[in-house]
Amino acid sequence: MRLEFRRLDDAAAAPSQAHVGDAGWDLRAIEAVTIGPGERASVGTGIAVAIPAGHAGLVLPRSGLSRDHGIGLVNSPGLIDAGYRGELRVLLINHDPATAFVVSAGDRIAQLLIVAHEPIDAFEVATLEETDRSGGGFGSSGR
Repeated sequence: MRLEFRRLDDAAAAPSQAHVGDAGWDLRAIEAVTIGPGERASVGTGIAVAIPAGHAGLVLPRSGLSRDHGIGLVNSPGLIDAGYRGELRVLLINHDPATAFVVSAGDRIAQLLIVAHEPIDAFEVATLEETDRSGGGFGSSGR
């Protein structure tokens, strides 16, 4: 499978994998941004991608940024549909209560995971099949 991409700015970095066989493709910032405590920012990557039909892109946080700085994604995971051809932007949030976080151009800020999906048709029905779980959710399985 191919992941075609286009640089929207000459300074934009290509999506890259740290190791052969990694699932995620690192996305890098094209711009510098300072995110204050509790603030969020939309950070551009300067690239657009052509996700293959039957697939979607999930934008995921980088674990090191989360662990070391409290940086996450506002809408984790972000969903990129196969038909989208605009710039990939990453919605970062600073969960640190006291320290601002500085993003520099070229910093790895998120990962892109390409996943396959099957086409599904939605059908309204009068009842749904019962399961052992049924309506249990949000903590229903205990600790």
